[in-house]
Amino acid sequence: MKRLSASELREDLASAVNQVAFGGERIVIRRNRKDVAVLVSMEDLAVLRALEDRADRRAARRAKAEQGENIPWADVKRELGL
Repeated sequence: MKRLSASELREDLASAVNQVAFGGERIVIRRNRKDVAVLVSMEDLAVLRALEDRADRRAARRAKAEQGENIPWADVKRELGL
């Protein structure tokens, strides 16, 4: 994976975007010699979002199974003082 400092990225942003968008490259952005972000394609972002959504659904199913019975919304609001 390619790494660029923030200043290098500023110097040639158009080239970096083209490498990511059309070349399938992922570029790690560094600041003060530390990796701080990654420039990825929209396709990679879609995959990441799908993975997050899958993990969220799995967690919600587990929480629902652990909870057992449903709690009425009115009870939740009352408990929270809403």
